[in-house]
Amino acid sequence: MGRKLRSLVGALKDTASLSKAAATAAALSPSSAAQLAVVRATTHHPADKPPRPRHIQALLSFGHGSRLSAASAAGALASRLRSTGDPAVAFKCLLALHHLLARGAFILRDQLPPALLRHPASGRSPLVLAAFRHGSSAASWALASWVRWYARLLELLLSASVLLVSFPTAHRPYAKPDDDDQERVTSLLNQDLISELDALVGIVEEMAGVPEMVAVEGSRLVAEAVRLVEADRVAAEHEIEIRVREMVERLGSLRFADSVELVCLLRRLENCTYRPWDRRPTVGDWFWAGVRDLMDRAEEVVLRKEEEERRVKREKASASARASDRIPVGSTQAVRFGSTRWADR
Repeated sequence: MGRKLRSLVGALKDTASLSKAAATAAALSPSSAAQLAVVRATTHHPADKPPRPRHIQALLSFGHGSRLSAASAAGALASRLRSTGDPAVAFKCLLALHHLLARGAFILRDQLPPALLRHPASGRSPLVLAAFRHGSSAASWALASWVRWYARLLELLLSASVLLVSFPTAHRPYAKPDDDDQERVTSLLNQDLISELDALVGIVEEMAGVPEMVAVEGSRLVAEAVRLVEADRVAAEHEIEIRVREMVERLGSLRFADSVELVCLLRRLENCTYRPWDRRPTVGDWFWAGVRDLMDRAEEVVLRKEEEERRVKREKASASARASDRIPVGSTQAVRFGSTRWADR
């Protein structure tokens, strides 16, 4: 009875939201049209189905107009995610965002970070859903945990889209990196290259922390999210591969601090090999073999540079001791100290 009542309430909310959006859309303003498109893509009922392809296409179409239209779509999606307390609606908002990030035109993807990432002044973001709870049923609790995880992952993907020009682009499952990506990576400074690697490792780490699927088995919402996330995982591993190969060429030029940071990143990455929801092979064993090989080489570089620093310190200490031995202690000559006082013996 409770489930039927919740379905009825959700259907009434959808009807009211659609009616309001349709009435305001009569003015043909981009904001009203975007609100209507978002509500249609993120309805309460049916709760277990992802947004329909035609509704996703309607959202994607905002990227083929003006910048104002694209900003309206991003703002409407952020507003819907911020205002809802229903896990199914929140999950549909996140799915719609993922589609826009993966398949949207550049003008549309360019408007997503300002609308959805944390604002420097307030620190608030619609994607900060750590406190998202819904305890009406066991299924809603399970879906709410997926909402929290999915929101964290999308926040990392959005941040990576700002830092990395080539990721994420339109989904190209198992595609090899193109020459433009490799040339851009080659031109990066060492610290910038490590920063990009850090962002990519963070994405793979979050993917490895996926919630349990037992409680949401058979959910078409979750299945659609897993499909999109797996494509991003493969793309992330390809991007990591480019940087791993570039790092192999630069090991000799890394500073000690950069070498230590690189080893820490690779150790974090090595701990992300287990994914409970992954039923297909990743980019291949050669990827992880390359990561381990780079980590071994980087650890050797760290040990060598650490030994060199110790040797330099010992030499400096020895030189300082020899210099102090030359000071004529007990002579009748005046010795001037740094305090400008004179000491006579």
